[in-house]
Amino acid sequence: MKAVAVFPKSGEVKVIDVPEPRLGSPTQVRVRTLEVGVCGTDREVVQGKHGKPPEGEDHLIVGHECLGEVVEVGAQVKDLAPGDLVVPRVRQPCRDGGCLPCRSGYADFCVTGEYTERGIQGAHGFAAEYFVEDVASLHKVPRELRGVAVLTEPLTIAEKALREVAHVQTRMPWQRRAPGKAVVLGSGPVGLLGAMALMRAGFQTTVYSRSPKPNPKAEAAESLGAAYVSSKQHPVDALVRQRGRADVVYEAAGSASAAFEVIKALAPNGVYVFTGVPESEEGELDEGVLMKQLVMNNQVLIGTVNAAAEDFESAVENLGRFRTKWPGGLERLITARHPPEAYAEVVTGDKRSDIKDVIVFSRG
Repeated sequence: MKAVAVFPKSGEVKVIDVPEPRLGSPTQVRVRTLEVGVCGTDREVVQGKHGKPPEGEDHLIVGHECLGEVVEVGAQVKDLAPGDLVVPRVRQPCRDGGCLPCRSGYADFCVTGEYTERGIQGAHGFAAEYFVEDVASLHKVPRELRGVAVLTEPLTIAEKALREVAHVQTRMPWQRRAPGKAVVLGSGPVGLLGAMALMRAGFQTTVYSRSPKPNPKAEAAESLGAAYVSSKQHPVDALVRQRGRADVVYEAAGSASAAFEVIKALAPNGVYVFTGVPESEEGELDEGVLMKQLVMNNQVLIGTVNAAAEDFESAVENLGRFRTKWPGGLERLITARHPPEAYAEVVTGDKRSDIKDVIVFSRG
């Protein structure tokens, strides 16, 4: 079968022919890949800055944002049948019996670092015509979400983040008011999906991104009812004057310098969520000022990575709610679909579109 793979030693990315996978246990499911999303993590994997192939192999089949269709189920699989649409989880737990998060179903909180991630870390991904996965790692998707369900995995980032924000803010038992204000730093797919999740949760949301208007990302944000402010035209102080301080900042830009600058916009008792994994950046940071701000304002900085089963379930449910609330809003985020042969050009930028690129393996 056809698959897209990166060869780390040479840096080459190409379509290769690999054996079609077969069921290996009664709880496994064979899935036809329909679509695979491309994101910044994929670019880092291709550039050799992140991830690694499975042990003993010279290549890694890429792709971790996936939508597929069930074609075969094992004898013990009861909740899925051929023809069902599914999205797979990415991270698999480590094997250390002492890792309580992994043993409890929360591999996203793994403490050993020995987890695997499909298409990223030590396990082949979903950018192939077929894949096999255990039923426990698959989430059924309603057929009516066929056109947008490839966005499930990036939406899980926001689902987990909001769950953690809500948990952190239980430290304020006197607060029973509306959620307040939010700033989303970055206007890519993760940022715009985060804006949707925050707005649905009741936050007055501002998308803060570099490019001045007009641009497709600004149009997408404003079509949702979010404000869009250009950081190139309006520094953080101006953002605060225009929109007020944010009770939640949701970072989705992957730029360390920009992220730490926006901490100045965080309100007292606010929570700042980091989702990006940037390269090292040169920059000036006044640690004393930052420390004083955090202490005097009871602020919380948290990092969030990947997602657990409950976040995938919430993401699938919310995709349906988003389509009802913002007709065409999710479809607007997918700005180009490409064949597998174009993957290298998409991930390196030669064929990258305005917001979200998707690789199509089967029309399904």
